[in-house]
Amino acid sequence: FFLSFFFFLLLGILGEDALLPAPQNISILSINMKHFLTWSPVIVQGETVRYSVEFQGEYEREYANESWIPICECSLITATVCNMTEDISATVAYNLRVRADVGARRSEWGTLKGFFNRITTSLTPPLMKVIADGYHLLVELEDMGPAFQFCVLYWKKGQESRMQQKVVKEVSSVVHLDTMEAGPDYCVKAQTYVETINRSSSFSQTQCVRAQGGRSMLLVTALISSVGFAVAALTLPFLTWKTSKILTLKVSEPPPQLILCGSEEAEQCDLMVHVMPSEEVLQLWIQ
Repeated sequence: FFLSFFFFLLLGILGEDALLPAPQNISILSINMKHFLTWSPVIVQGETVRYSVEFQGEYEREYANESWIPICECSLITATVCNMTEDISATVAYNLRVRADVGARRSEWGTLKGFFNRITTSLTPPLMKVIADGYHLLVELEDMGPAFQFCVLYWKKGQESRMQQKVVKEVSSVVHLDTMEAGPDYCVKAQTYVETINRSSSFSQTQCVRAQGGRSMLLVTALISSVGFAVAALTLPFLTWKTSKILTLKVSEPPPQLILCGSEEAEQCDLMVHVMPSEEVLQLWIQ
C-alpha cells in the first residue's frame, strides 16, 4: 500500500508539466475581415491560466524553415480569444496554434484543424440610412474600414428596369444619389465589396423614401385654394350688392318745362338722366 502511494505521488510530481492539458475546441471567427481565434479554457484549480498564440503563414512554411511568429497582443493573456486581424495581412493559408501556461508549467500546443484563409471571411451588407432632404435622395453608410467599398443601387419605385448604380469607395459623410421628382417613391439598397479578396456581400434590405417638398407643396396649394374659396364665398354677395348700388343710375325729377309740353309733344320729351360724379360714387361705396 505504501509503495503504491509513494509511486503515484512521485509520478504526479515528476509528470506535473506534462499533465497540463492543451487548449481544445480551437476555432476561428471571421466576419467582415476581422479575425478572432477562440478556444475552450483550460481549468486548473486555484491557478490562473494564461495563453499564448502563434501563427505561420505561407512565407514561414516555405521560406523560413516552418517557423512560427508569436502575436504580441496575445502573449500570456487570460482571455480565451485573440484578435488576429492585424496579423492576417495576406490572402494565403495560415496555421494557427495556442498554448496554456501556469507559472513555469506549459501545455502542448493546440493547433487549429486545417488552414485559415481570409478569403473565407463572412461579409455582411452595410448598415445604411436613406434620407429625403427636400428633393435630394441621400444615403448614409456604415464605415466598415478602409478595405471596404460599397455598391449602391437606386431607382424610382415601379421602374426597377431603370435601376442606377453608384460605387462609394470612401465613407466620409452622406452620399448624394439623385434629385427626386415630386410624388413617386425612390428606393435604395447596397452591398459591401472587398477588393483584396474580390468578394461581395449580399444586398441590404431595400429602403424607400419620397420627396418631402412634393407633399408640402400639395398641402400649401390645397390650403391656399380652400382659403381663396372661403373668401370668395363670403365677399361675392357683398360685392354684388355694392356694384348694383353704384351702377344704379339716378333719375332726376322732371324739370318745370317738361310739364308745359303739350300732349302732342309729350312723346318727344325724355326724362333727364343725371350721371353721378366720381366723388359721389366713392361716397356711396363708403356708405
